[in-house]
Amino acid sequence: MTATLIALIHSAESEVLTFDDPGDCLGQGIPESFLEFAGSSVPGAGDPGVIVRRIVPRDGLAGLPCPLPRQLTDRARQTEAIPFKMIVVDRLVAAVPIDLQLHDNGLLLIRDPVVVRALVRTHETWWESGEELPTVAVRSPGAVPEHLRLVLEALVAGLTDDAAATRLGMSSRTYSRRVGDLLAALGTTSRFRAGAEAARRGWV
Repeated sequence: MTATLIALIHSAESEVLTFDDPGDCLGQGIPESFLEFAGSSVPGAGDPGVIVRRIVPRDGLAGLPCPLPRQLTDRARQTEAIPFKMIVVDRLVAAVPIDLQLHDNGLLLIRDPVVVRALVRTHETWWESGEELPTVAVRSPGAVPEHLRLVLEALVAGLTDDAAATRLGMSSRTYSRRVGDLLAALGTTSRFRAGAEAARRGWV
């Protein structure tokens, strides 16, 4: 399911709309690779010209960096709750989890234009009633070590270790070691939490 969602999101040419609860998966035994995807793929959805509108429940903000980095302020709003989880790409195709909660349990891809329009209208209604998320304009003390900056960018981009190592021109062993160094610098052993902490510090 993860690969399907990543491919769907990165196929976006103009817009990605989501109902998401980034804190909902924590502590539920969901594979870390899926948590990393959930935390990074939507904010980094492909082309910078792609509009991203992400609606999250107020009690789900634990899964997002908070205060939220300023570059994401036009991408997310909070509501008291969300009706279900959903991703709509370019108003042409929607992905809805079969159990309406966890994408990892199975996914329904919807291409029927009438149903997709109804989902888009639902999202627009919730977006209009949503609240802006808190933001931060000041970087936390310190900065990402220069030799780890490209590693952090690769993690945020959602690249696999092999793809990132190839892109950076280093061996898989060296890349894995630098990922370990980055996690240590961020004070965590989880790549998902590392992304949130890097955002909190203003490194991304």
